[in-house]
Amino acid sequence: MLATLAVVAAALDRPPPPVSGRARASDGDSFRLGEDRIRLLGLDAPELAQSCTDADGRTWPCGRVARDRMADLLAAGPADCRPEDTDQYDRLLATCSVGGRDLGTTMVAEGLAIASGRYWTEEAAARRDRLGIWSGDFEAPRTWRDDHPRPQGAWGWLSTLGF
Repeated sequence: MLATLAVVAAALDRPPPPVSGRARASDGDSFRLGEDRIRLLGLDAPELAQSCTDADGRTWPCGRVARDRMADLLAAGPADCRPEDTDQYDRLLATCSVGGRDLGTTMVAEGLAIASGRYWTEEAAARRDRLGIWSGDFEAPRTWRDDHPRPQGAWGWLSTLGF
């Protein structure tokens, strides 16, 4: 009986199937692939509206730069994603590549995202070489999100338009 329960539990806990196709960047660590919303595992990129400071103290739009780099990577061909789970927003949590190039590796190695469970070697190299966000000061994306909550509901959405 326990063996049967284990088989049933394993079957119910299977990760979502792989997805692939042309994708459109939402920000530096998430994108849309058809109807699926994908969030890359193992990294955290600056939020779209987030700014960072370079070595000379100048502010730069690190969130937009990260999103634009993700868009460039996705433009190179179809994305191949291996989802492992879904999050509270019903996004697929996945590792993805384009043309055999892991998107998370690239974003962290170029200093456009921090490691979050994976990609520690790439982060260490980006820090050492002072690439991207590591060239100056930045607020961790998680902290930035906590300090800048998204508006909720229709009224919150309208408030982003100035109503």
